[in-house]
Amino acid sequence: MGDGLLQEFLTGVDWGVATADTLAAPPPPPLERSGHFRQWTDDIRRVVGVVPDTHRMVAGWPLLQPDGPGSWNRAALDRCDRALDALLARGTRPGLTLVHQALPPWLDDSGGWLARGAAEHFAGYAAELGRRFGDRVERWITSTDLASPTLADHVAGLYPPSRGIGRAGLRSVHHILLGNGLALQALRAAGAHGRLGTTVTLVGGYAATDDPFDRLAVERLENWTNRIFLDPMLLGTHMVTEDDVSPVEATGCVHPGDLETIATAQDVLGLSWHTPFRVTAPENLPRALPAGKCPGTLNEVNRLLAGLGFAIIPFDDVETTAYGWPILPEGLADAVAGLHDLYGDLLPPLSVVDNGMGDLDLVDDKGRADDARRRSLLRARLSWLARVVDRGVDVCGYEYWSVLDNLEAKFRYTRLYAMAVPDHEPPPRPEMPSDWVHGGAFAPDTPAPAATPAPGLTLVPSPLRS
Repeated sequence: MGDGLLQEFLTGVDWGVATADTLAAPPPPPLERSGHFRQWTDDIRRVVGVVPDTHRMVAGWPLLQPDGPGSWNRAALDRCDRALDALLARGTRPGLTLVHQALPPWLDDSGGWLARGAAEHFAGYAAELGRRFGDRVERWITSTDLASPTLADHVAGLYPPSRGIGRAGLRSVHHILLGNGLALQALRAAGAHGRLGTTVTLVGGYAATDDPFDRLAVERLENWTNRIFLDPMLLGTHMVTEDDVSPVEATGCVHPGDLETIATAQDVLGLSWHTPFRVTAPENLPRALPAGKCPGTLNEVNRLLAGLGFAIIPFDDVETTAYGWPILPEGLADAVAGLHDLYGDLLPPLSVVDNGMGDLDLVDDKGRADDARRRSLLRARLSWLARVVDRGVDVCGYEYWSVLDNLEAKFRYTRLYAMAVPDHEPPPRPEMPSDWVHGGAFAPDTPAPAATPAPGLTLVPSPLRS
């Protein structure tokens, strides 16, 4: 594409850097955090031609309310005050995320997002932060990720292993969405300035073949990753499968008025992007993926996903990072375009949080970080995204999320279940979560837990089509 279109896109976007650093935590030594922050800032400066002037960080709910909903850690609040003031003094516009996956222990021990009360506690927490910091924060994000603390944790039992309870855990999806809506209302009532919204993990998929069942499998993937969160927020209804069933509502967790609260308007919607997937129907796996080509762990993942009617396979002849993520610069733009095709004008302005490049393994022939190639890939990704913006999609921001954040997830799970891994570096083999090996987290008849969630789930695979 021509540089003119890219330049027009670059000048119309808010550029920033985001990290998982917690404002409420005692600051680490400067050398521990300054190097990677400077690298991403310099990347944007070299590629875009501007110095990012927004910095989004995490407030730190477990540190701010360690002992219960009625108590506050005053020292942690003061550290947040000083950190925000320091950012403003440097001419940096602060963005604040209320929660990054982790809940306070007292709330997690009582069921976390499985319990409806978590949404109300979250709103109270948001109200206090809005009252205290509302005049200094330019952008408020309720959560960095809606899927990990719900689908990955309480449904699949991934964070930590053995805690998943299958489809009964889908009520956590409703409760985190309810908490998001209540938190937005609480922030506005507290007088918080700036734009308010949340972040969803955007998932994009390509059909492995022209087989109509493969195309249907892509729709199922997007149902269980994108629409399960966005339908309630943008349409005011929970996602319904092709069988005309709402899996979330089937848990009995939806109360009158909930969906109106969940659909509270957002000023901006964050999109966290990792990697595209190549998708096939489960019955096509033997043909699409010969057994000798597939890592054993990927087979385990597909054993789980087959119950939802889709499976994932590696891309053919596509270079990957060391995590096994395919390097497809057009993937983000295609996924954003697909989202716009689905929701159209109902989408609020979008801000892309790009934490999916896997930059650590981009090295030159001397083993040093290949800055030029990393920036070339970033420019290519932005060039594709500019095409989408030119066609009417409102992308108002782009934040570079440090690759050094979320290392546990990247090294333990993302690479473990990667689509492909370079031949010169075998994938790591940490212990497989027990629920993923011995059962299927999405079994429709999994009983709801008593006081303690019980493992031992049974996968009910989709019937093969003739």
